[in-house]
Amino acid sequence: MSIIDLVSWQPQSEEKIYAYKFPHQNLSTYTQLIVHESQEAVLFSKGKLMGKFGPGKHTLDTENLPILRSLFGLPFGGKNPFFAEVWFVNKTEPYNLEWAVNKININDAVYNYMPLIAYGQYGLKIEDAEKFLVKLVGTDTIFTKDDLSSHFKGEFSTKVKSLVVSFMSQNRISFMEIQGHLDEISDHLKQKMVAFWADFGFNLKQFYVSSIDIDETTEQGKKIKDAIAEQQTQKIMGKTWQQEQAFKTANNAISQMGGGGGSGDGTSIIGAMMAMSMMGGGGGGVAGGIGAGMMAPAYGQPSFGANPSPTGAQAIPGQQGVGAAMAVKMIYCDKCSKKFSSAMKFCPHCGDSYNPCPNCGTDNDQKSKRCVSCGTPLVESGGKCPQCNADLPIGSKFCGSCGFSAAPGQGGANCSRCGTVIPGTSKFCPACGQKR
Repeated sequence: MSIIDLVSWQPQSEEKIYAYKFPHQNLSTYTQLIVHESQEAVLFSKGKLMGKFGPGKHTLDTENLPILRSLFGLPFGGKNPFFAEVWFVNKTEPYNLEWAVNKININDAVYNYMPLIAYGQYGLKIEDAEKFLVKLVGTDTIFTKDDLSSHFKGEFSTKVKSLVVSFMSQNRISFMEIQGHLDEISDHLKQKMVAFWADFGFNLKQFYVSSIDIDETTEQGKKIKDAIAEQQTQKIMGKTWQQEQAFKTANNAISQMGGGGGSGDGTSIIGAMMAMSMMGGGGGGVAGGIGAGMMAPAYGQPSFGANPSPTGAQAIPGQQGVGAAMAVKMIYCDKCSKKFSSAMKFCPHCGDSYNPCPNCGTDNDQKSKRCVSCGTPLVESGGKCPQCNADLPIGSKFCGSCGFSAAPGQGGANCSRCGTVIPGTSKFCPACGQKR
């Protein structure tokens, strides 16, 4: 077996290689070791570390490796053979290593159970070559980026899942807000992962979370993704979920009546009444009553909150609602579709002002002309309350905020025809047109 006179390693491919073992071990005290920039050579013999060498040209003699005398009994000087493993460790600045972790199950503040998937990049630099080789590489002859990802796939995935879930839970961050906290989550994960990588001789130089989204590889994730997409479409089109369902029911009923497909059990008739209420039937009489009852927020609007009320309305004892005789209940915001009490003037979730229907209390868009639930006309204010300055809907005889009776002499007058309060600046009744 010939003695190797020159030992060096120059990567020949673009593959990211962290460590490379020189294929020959028969060296001598005359062997030249060449270590290139950004490399470190580590020698082992008989299970012991012989020495480390940085960039440059080195002779493997007893002067550079005093341990040769104790291990092999080599004398000083002369060409003396010995056996040793030579490892070259790549210590360049870190490459961007991509990572992805799926099935991160969280209990979201809005949507309850939700599976997420996270993507990102991180960069590692070898700081302690000896620790890296002993703890991680072992008996392999080459260690690449793929080997690194494969080796830590399970443990890395577990740590990332745990850290993401704990961070979102502790900071009460919902999925809809998470994109605004990616920098904070990245810093949090990096701080927690530094010690983990240092134990294997690495320095974690960077760690980024580039995206966290719904995991559509799961059935639950697909359903939630579709539900959110439908909700956004409805907002863009300017309609609510219950309004869409009411229109579907009305259209089906009209189709059955027009085509003679009615079942005769009253279903098509009720649907027709609902259609009349929605499409300008006035909301009064039998049609108005049925429409108001069937198209109220209790129509089965989907709720992602925990334990939703089966009726969509919950009375809160000891409080008064939007009208003098209307009990406080839970209603849905027309903007974000989340529940809040009708005793509030603004949605606590998105800040949108509460624009209640005077008949059923449903929240409506400020530009709506009719209530989306019962069809009651929503028109401009009939003036201001003289006592609390709240808006008075046309036809109101009492203030809906303080209960004050807006009688003549209090800034307005009652219409002689219909009794509606006429604002002091109006010359005609805003309800029936009677001259003041």
